[in-house]
Amino acid sequence: MHNPDNATPDNATSERFPARERFADGAQFIAGRVTKGTSGRTHTVVDPATGEGVLTYELAGADDVDAAVAAAREAFPAWAGATPGERSDALHRFAAVVAERAEDFAQAESLQCGKPLKLSREFDVPGTIDNITFFAGAARHLQGQSAGEYSGDHTSYVRREPIGVVGSVAPWNYPLQMAAWKILPAIAAGNTIVLKPAELTPLTSLLFAQAAADAGIPDGVINVVTGTGAEAGEHLVGHPDVAMTSFTGSTAVGKRVAEIATATVKRVHLELGGKAPFVVFDDADLDAAVNGAVAGALINTGQDCTAATRAYVQRPLYEAFVERTAALMETVRLGDPFAPGTDLGPLISHVQRDRVAGFVDRARAYARVVTGGEAPRGDLGNGAYYRPTLIAGAPQDSEVVQSEIFGPVLVVLPFDTDDEGIALANDTPYGLAASAWSRDVYRAGRATREIKAGCVWINDHIPIISEMPHGGYRASGFGKDMSSYSFEEYTQIKHVMFDNTAVVRKDWHRTVFGDR
Repeated sequence: MHNPDNATPDNATSERFPARERFADGAQFIAGRVTKGTSGRTHTVVDPATGEGVLTYELAGADDVDAAVAAAREAFPAWAGATPGERSDALHRFAAVVAERAEDFAQAESLQCGKPLKLSREFDVPGTIDNITFFAGAARHLQGQSAGEYSGDHTSYVRREPIGVVGSVAPWNYPLQMAAWKILPAIAAGNTIVLKPAELTPLTSLLFAQAAADAGIPDGVINVVTGTGAEAGEHLVGHPDVAMTSFTGSTAVGKRVAEIATATVKRVHLELGGKAPFVVFDDADLDAAVNGAVAGALINTGQDCTAATRAYVQRPLYEAFVERTAALMETVRLGDPFAPGTDLGPLISHVQRDRVAGFVDRARAYARVVTGGEAPRGDLGNGAYYRPTLIAGAPQDSEVVQSEIFGPVLVVLPFDTDDEGIALANDTPYGLAASAWSRDVYRAGRATREIKAGCVWINDHIPIISEMPHGGYRASGFGKDMSSYSFEEYTQIKHVMFDNTAVVRKDWHRTVFGDR
């Protein structure tokens, strides 16, 4: 029987992560223990696939942030003073604990985000475990510059030291992986941290902190405060005992974070919005590009700052690309995240679904909605679902081309010359990620040089690895997550200089008193 909404059959597993049972003691993790928030307000975590509440908890307020920062500050001297080998061993144990609890993490992530379970199991959780293992090794390679006699009379060397207490704010689209990206380089470098996850999706951040404690990472090294951005987030970013803040989220909120952090002269790392171009040259493998576009646009229901959002296709391939991409999108199966046949889950909330729908509905006035463009009916109607959507014919300066939609929407535009394709790719304020599709090594090489983005894929879109940095250009922020490059954000450099002469009166002293 044809299913017009591509919904999976009603054979979804009834298994759900028992959030109320697991977090009955609260949704804060401070100084090694779970506790309740003290703001006097509550928040309900909603399963976006059903619209039903799965956990109501007490939000963190300023007092909870103060307690978490105090715990992190108290834990800092001992953790910073541990040897790299000791921190590495703790992180290896941490990875093992998370691996043992992999299914718990996958279930909790799918419950709070609406991700298909196959995405949580095969992407979010394994990626997080790999990230812990990487930083367990990287913790032993925090080296400064080799010693040298640069002045002739002195030996100089560089120490790389932890900064102190880090206050990080993570988004709701990849709660587990973002917790890892914030926590791991910070603590591997010897810092302690207070993480504020999005209040919509705290479950896996709390599980992550508990796993770290169970692995033997000392109390206070990792703390989690779950509250609103306006109260807990701003208080954390502006806290005088927080030496650095790292934020992932929208560019608009990133500007506010930078404004608050500047007042206390703290280091800031920002990973912000994106509008990734997907440039298909006329010699590309069309089938590969179509498959890459659909996967790259729809991963995590399009709620990915590196998702393919703007496909620029050289004119000889344009019509075939539009036709084949629309056809492939129509085969994607929407359904219960816990059902084995589901490809695409809901958006994070009904508010986000309506926001995405607003972009598409406004675009009908100036562009063609080739496929999708609506919420499914029937059994999925209670969830925050939206059909995979392809839009063609939008002007380059229109909002669907220029603004971050953060949903399962791909806009496709034609171009004629290579110069035009690269210019269009660079024609938004963002610069987080991009891809180029070509069999010509010279064309591909030019694209990697001239597209202004922190990551440029060739003949693929989306894969990331722990060994390589992630971060943007321009309005997409600055600084790096993952890889050894992230240590540049989480360490400070100290120059140490030894006199080698034992001479009491140095030659340069004459510039202050006496003659040669």
